Amino acid sequence: MSYLPEGLPIPSAGADGLSTPYWEGTRREKLMIQFCRGCKHWQWGPEWICHRCNSFDRDWREVAGKGVIYSYQRVWHPVHPALNGHGPYIAVLVELPAADNVRMIGNLLGDPKQDVPIGGTVEAVFEHHASASPPYSLVHWRLV
Repeated sequence: MSYLPEGLPIPSAGADGLSTPYWEGTRREKLMIQFCRGCKHWQWGPEWICHRCNSFDRDWREVAGKGVIYSYQRVWHPVHPALNGHGPYIAVLVELPAADNVRMIGNLLGDPKQDVPIGGTVEAVFEHHASASPPYSLVHWRLV
């Protein structure tokens, strides 16, 4: 069962392919984050150069799909026609301790009116869309 309704645009790595390792990782249920080999800095979102040292020597590394809620937003207004009648839903900003606390955004699964504890522990949940063209997987978050 899909958390989000059908009809939303299919996510992709884009023409430049910069985030391809991330999307390939989600299909294998692996959370991949960029890592600079020069200064050992983790970063998200993906960039061609390191945010800290401007090196082009970046890599993608798997990190544990465990995080901490830094912030959240309960979304009541649809941001896409496919979301009409679907709200509310909760978007969380999750810190990843295994990657120097870089932050990424995702949906929080469960009751859309639940209390959301700042500092609460969450784990990644991979939602696969194997029959889509092209196939893809999304990362959502669930309170632990």
